Amino acid sequence: MEDMEDASYDLHDDHNHNHCPGARNVHAYLRSQLSDVTPAFNQPRPCSSVPGLPEQQENREKVSVGSSSDSKFMDSDSSSESSEVSEADSPASSSASAAGKFALNSASKFLLNEMAVEDYRRNHWPNLEKVINLLLVQKPTDHISISYAQIYSCVYKCVCQQHSELLYRDLTLKITTHLKQVSSQLQDSSPEDFIENFSLALTQYTASLQCIVPVFMYMNKFYIETKLNRDLREELMKLFADHVAEQHIKTLMPLLIKAHSMPFQVQPSTMANVVKGLHSLRPEWAQLAPALFSCFIPQINPPTVESQLSDYAAHDQKLQMELSMNGFPRGDQSRKRASEDS
Repeated sequence: MEDMEDASYDLHDDHNHNHCPGARNVHAYLRSQLSDVTPAFNQPRPCSSVPGLPEQQENREKVSVGSSSDSKFMDSDSSSESSEVSEADSPASSSASAAGKFALNSASKFLLNEMAVEDYRRNHWPNLEKVINLLLVQKPTDHISISYAQIYSCVYKCVCQQHSELLYRDLTLKITTHLKQVSSQLQDSSPEDFIENFSLALTQYTASLQCIVPVFMYMNKFYIETKLNRDLREELMKLFADHVAEQHIKTLMPLLIKAHSMPFQVQPSTMANVVKGLHSLRPEWAQLAPALFSCFIPQINPPTVESQLSDYAAHDQKLQMELSMNGFPRGDQSRKRASEDS
């Protein structure tokens, strides 16, 4: 009996060397109680109190049962962490928390996107629009002082801020508006000046694209070519074909045919520029006047056949006669070889 009493009052040091009377009995008792606990409980089981422990420690060591299907308990050892089920750990509360975070993130992203678009409208696009206006109206012989590095940097920022689609739409809308004005001005041209004015408009526009396309090269590479599978210069040339050339092709073609039948009524360089330009815009337009386009564009007519050589020779003689009747001599005939006919 005395041995048992001595054993019950053995002193055991914890890791901090604090004397804990009765610690061995307490831990032995808890181990025996916890060994009876199964993963699932059919009915909540109250944990019996341990004699000799303070009331606060006893309450802290009570098993917390969340439900009949999902039970959790906490270890009575002071070094273990609490795993009690709280309202925040339930699936419903977790879903509500996740939904709240998603709504907050969506609202934040929407707000940031609106702020970025507003910055684009106020700062980036107005600067680009001014440069585009200057480039579209400049003549080929004019020199405009523009910081292309600064404009290119502005385009780069717009693309990096995911404004490529908006930038491309604004660019095409701006150029379309300009081309409609050009078409309206050509409508007021007289027949005598129509070919010359059309040639000037085409030359000025192509010269402008030589500056505009490089400035928007970053947008062309990472948006138009990648996502739209197109090319910026080709798209802008299509705008000229749709809003200028196609609107006046019925007026322009008869004037070209008439000017071609009367040599040097229009400068040869102007004729070549207009005919080659029309063919580059819409190759099918060459079928409207094959004889005209074949004089400036190779391989418009079908291949030569031997049976039509006499017709080609007759056509050549007719052309030489027309040139001589209009005051163009055939040149110094004295240098011809004696075997050739005069």
